[in-house]
Amino acid sequence: MTTDTPARLLQMLSLLQTPREWPGGELADRLGVSRRTVRRDIDRLRELGYPVQATKGSEGGYRLVAGKAMPPLLLDDEEAVAIAVGLRAGAGHAVEGVDEASVRALAKLEQVLPARLRHRVTTLQAATTQLTSGDGPSIAPETLIVMASTVAGHERLRFAYRAKDGTGSRRLTEPYRLVSTGRRWYLVAYDLDRADWRTFRVDRVSEPFATGARFAPRQLPDGSATEYLRRSIGRRQETYEFTVVLDASAEAVAAKLPAWIGPPEPLGADRCRLRATTADPVEWLSMRLATLGYDFTVQSPPELVACVRELGARMTRAGS
Repeated sequence: MTTDTPARLLQMLSLLQTPREWPGGELADRLGVSRRTVRRDIDRLRELGYPVQATKGSEGGYRLVAGKAMPPLLLDDEEAVAIAVGLRAGAGHAVEGVDEASVRALAKLEQVLPARLRHRVTTLQAATTQLTSGDGPSIAPETLIVMASTVAGHERLRFAYRAKDGTGSRRLTEPYRLVSTGRRWYLVAYDLDRADWRTFRVDRVSEPFATGARFAPRQLPDGSATEYLRRSIGRRQETYEFTVVLDASAEAVAAKLPAWIGPPEPLGADRCRLRATTADPVEWLSMRLATLGYDFTVQSPPELVACVRELGARMTRAGS
């Protein structure tokens, strides 16, 4: 019999998270308590925000259902390892859909993961080869974990940085946001030594160190980290503007594109125009457009038109 109420509540919660209905008598037997105690414990879980649904009848079953908010979950060893491996695999490449929220989740999980499970995660990831990944440079998940933790905790971050020309420097920053473009991770931060906002490619960062010094977040000049990154990249690199018309709704296309590209312009219920500025090679952009899954017409620039035609011809030859 479990006499410690908090321990018993955790044990009951672990049982209820199994996707099935638990009769009151079975819960009482598992926990070694009376059915009355089970009912009281169910009420306590509801007060804590866990949506426990009860069914009427001689047995009176209980089931944990979806609620308005996400309550804390209990994971067994195998579940924790599976989630950590999945998040680490996604974090190591700038895969669309694996954004800062996923990295924050990984940081929280790694913070409480026991050493024995952390070793299993590392071993399993080292022995696994991914078939699909982002085509950008790989990043150590630990780097993203440290960065995400400092962003969430408003904690100053120190790291070594390698510039495009290979020049190395040490940076002390107030990290603001992590942004994934679909190919690369970037850190938007206030550089204290240069007294200005900067963007840093995360694959060029090494030795990230959370200093423990807290700061009050500053106001970003362009309102959002995504917009600031887009403008920053445009200022630093040789860019070009492209215009593409797609046979799909603006909402459907926007859902498959990284946020930095910007929203497509609706041309009707099932047609839209995408106009944006990028520094990506036309070869990569051609492939990216082809994998959206919609028919499209490139209007400009001529280099992109020629590249798409060549890609189409190559695909036709490969399938003949």
